[in-house]
Amino acid sequence: MVDGRPGSRAQYRLCQFAIGWSVAEGRHGDVDLRGRHAVMVGYWDEDEPGAPWRVGVYVDSGASDEQRGALGRIVTGRERGSPWKQYGRAISEVVFVEPAEIEIVHDAGRQHILVDGHVDVKTRGRYDTSSTVSCGVPGHDRAGYEVVTSVLDVKGGPFEFSYEGRCGFVASFDYRSD
Repeated sequence: MVDGRPGSRAQYRLCQFAIGWSVAEGRHGDVDLRGRHAVMVGYWDEDEPGAPWRVGVYVDSGASDEQRGALGRIVTGRERGSPWKQYGRAISEVVFVEPAEIEIVHDAGRQHILVDGHVDVKTRGRYDTSSTVSCGVPGHDRAGYEVVTSVLDVKGGPFEFSYEGRCGFVASFDYRSD
């Protein structure tokens, strides 16, 4: 969406992405998720009917099996709620949910996602625009801003891609169950 109007076709046909979350506070039933990190990688092909997403999820290696399972289901929308409404219905396949060493920096002007041996994303700065931009990924319902990456490098399972200078979207989130 650009200034509240639907955007146009994707510039590169394929949307290949890495999305990172740091949980400041949160629970899933009795499972405390505070302090955990998750990174979802994947893609969708605009020319494929319905443009289904295929994704994999890394959850920080310090998470328990219960935390890893809960976060994997939450960020893929399998627990319904906000993620399901925002983008989860578009995910046709969850290829993996696995532990990994994760570092996420959300500081303005210095965003970085690192999944040891699998994902490296760094921003080089905010995209200069006066338009209000949002997208169907987490944060669509909240104020955010567009950034330009200096590197987007993913090597995990069937997901292998590397780019420089592509766009990204930064926002906080507040997921809720139904």
